Amino acid sequence: MDLRDYLTNGIPRQTQDQQPGSEREMNPAPIFEDESYQGSGKLKGKVALITGGDSGIGRAVSVAYAKEGAHVAIVYLNEHEDAEDTQKRVEQEGVKCLTIAGDVGDEAFF
Repeated sequence: MDLRDYLTNGIPRQTQDQQPGSEREMNPAPIFEDESYQGSGKLKGKVALITGGDSGIGRAVSVAYAKEGAHVAIVYLNEHEDAEDTQKRVEQEGVKCLTIAGDVGDEAFF
C-alpha cells in the first residue's frame, strides 16, 4: 500500500497489547518515507543521534537524514527487529547506521 492508497482508502486502526509496539507487526506497514525524494547532501559529513529511531517518526527522520548524507545513530527500546529494519534502510543510502538499545530516560543507561 502506498501513500496514495492510504489517502484514498483511509488508514486502518491498529492496536498492540504491548507498548512500545512493534512496527514489523503492523499490517499494512506504516509509510515512513517519500520514496521519490532525492537528498542533496545537506548533511554530508554530519552525524545524527536519533532517539526512537527504530520506528515511527524516528525512523522517518533517520531515513530522511540518511538521504541528506548524514551518518545515523539510533537509540531504541528493545525493538531489535524494527531497529535492524531501520538500519538496513538507512545503510541503503550509503551511510553508516549505529543501533543502540536502551532507555535514555533511565539513569543506568548512561
